[in-house]
Amino acid sequence: MGKLQQFEITFDKNKVVYGPGESITGTVTIKLDKPLLCKDIKVNCNGFCGITSKVNDTAWMMEEQYFNSSISVAEKGTLKQGEHTFPFKFLIPDTAPTSFEGNYGKIIYRLRAFIDTPRFAKDYNAEKAFYLLRLLNLNEVPDIWGTSSSAVTQQFTYMLVKTGTVEMKAQTDMRGYTPGQVIQITANFHNQSGKSTGNMAASLVQRVTYEMKRPTHDHRTIAEVEGGVVKAGKEVEWKEQIIVPPLPQSSLLGCELIKIEYYVKVNLKSPDVMLTLPIHIGNVSLDKKQRSSKRTAAAAAASTPSSSGPAADTPASAPDTSTTTTPTMPSRPGPKTAPRPAPRSRLGSPSAPPADYQGAEGGDQGYDGYPTKRQSQLVSPHAFSYAPGLFFPQNNGPAAPTAPPSGPTVGATAPYPTEGAMPMPTALILPPDYGSSAYPQEAPPSYDESCDT
Repeated sequence: MGKLQQFEITFDKNKVVYGPGESITGTVTIKLDKPLLCKDIKVNCNGFCGITSKVNDTAWMMEEQYFNSSISVAEKGTLKQGEHTFPFKFLIPDTAPTSFEGNYGKIIYRLRAFIDTPRFAKDYNAEKAFYLLRLLNLNEVPDIWGTSSSAVTQQFTYMLVKTGTVEMKAQTDMRGYTPGQVIQITANFHNQSGKSTGNMAASLVQRVTYEMKRPTHDHRTIAEVEGGVVKAGKEVEWKEQIIVPPLPQSSLLGCELIKIEYYVKVNLKSPDVMLTLPIHIGNVSLDKKQRSSKRTAAAAAASTPSSSGPAADTPASAPDTSTTTTPTMPSRPGPKTAPRPAPRSRLGSPSAPPADYQGAEGGDQGYDGYPTKRQSQLVSPHAFSYAPGLFFPQNNGPAAPTAPPSGPTVGATAPYPTEGAMPMPTALILPPDYGSSAYPQEAPPSYDESCDT
C-alpha cells in the first residue's frame, strides 16, 4: 500500500466566501510516494444547521439540511506514485441562509473529499469549510424608516419609607444600520426623587433564539457606553454614540432553527430602570434619498391636520400674551447665573456652594421655585444661581462706595442673612431714588450723608 503525503482541497482563486446561486469550483490534490489502490474518490459539498442545549456541543439535538451533493472524480483502480489533481464544481442553492456560529448552534458549509480503499485498508478524508453570505438589504425590511423610540416610568423605594419616580425616554436616529455605521442615541432622564441615581448606560445587545421544544435564548452584549448620574430632582438629556462592529445580519432567511435580533438597551445602574430600542443590522445600508423622502412625507402628513383650526392661530397670539404678562418677570432671576453688584467684590464675592452641598442634590428648599434645568452630570459650582434665602459669609473689610449696576434685578439678588449671622453692611443698602419723586419738599441727601446715617 502506498503512503499519502498530501491530500488537500483548494478553491479557485483562494475564494472562501460565496453567495446563494454561485458555483463553487476547485481541485482536490493527492500526492503519493508509493502507488495506492482505491475503490473510489468522492467529493461532497453540503450545508446544514445544527442546534443543541449545551454550550459548544456538536451532538446536535435538531438539524436542518439545505443541500448535500456528491460527485465521483476517479474510478476504481490504482493511483500511481506522484501528484494527482481532480477538479470539482458545485452549485449553491438560492435559498441557502448565511453562515453563522453561536454558542448553541451553527450554520455550516463545508467541502469534503474521500479516498475509499479496499477492505482492511485505511480510508483517507479531507475537509475544508467555506462561508456563505446572503446580503440583507435594509431598504427591503418592513417598517425600517424612522426612529426607534421608547419610554418608561418606574417607581422605587429608598430609605425604606420614601418613594421616588424616574421617567426615562430614549430613541435612536435610525432603525437599520450596517457594520461601521454609528448609532446615535438620545436619552432623557427625569429623577423625581430626593436621591441621586446610578450611572446611565447604553449597550448594543445581540439576542439569538434557538428554536427547540424549549427555546434557548442567548444574550450577548456587543458594545457598552456609560455616562454620569442623575441628581435628585433633575432632568438630564444624554447623547451617546455606538459604532456597529462586524456582526451577523439580523435575519437568517432560509433558516428555521436560529433567529437573530438586535436592540439598544438604555438603563440606569440604580434604580433598575431599563428600556429597549429594537434595530436591524444588515449588509446594504439605507438609501439616504429614500430616507429623506420618507421624512418629508411624514412631516407633510403631520402638518396637514394642524394647518387649519384654532391651533394654527396659537403661534401668532403667543407674542401678545408674553408682552402683557411679563412686566414683573425681570425682578425674579432665572436659573442662569445672575450678575452680582459691584460693591460685593470689596466685601468678598459670594461663591457658589460646593458640589456636596445639599442644594446640589436638589433637596434644598430654596430652589423649589425655580424651573429644573437640563445639565450635564458633572455640575460645576458656577451652574448655580445666586438666589434669595441662600446666605454666604462676608468679610469684615471696608466697602468703598461704588455705583450700583443698572437694571431691575439689583434688589432681587440681595441676600438675606439667617438667624444669628452677621448683618450685611449698610453700604449695600442703596439710597432711595428722589429723582422720580412727585413731592420734593426738601433737597435729597447726598450719597455720603446717607451712608453716615
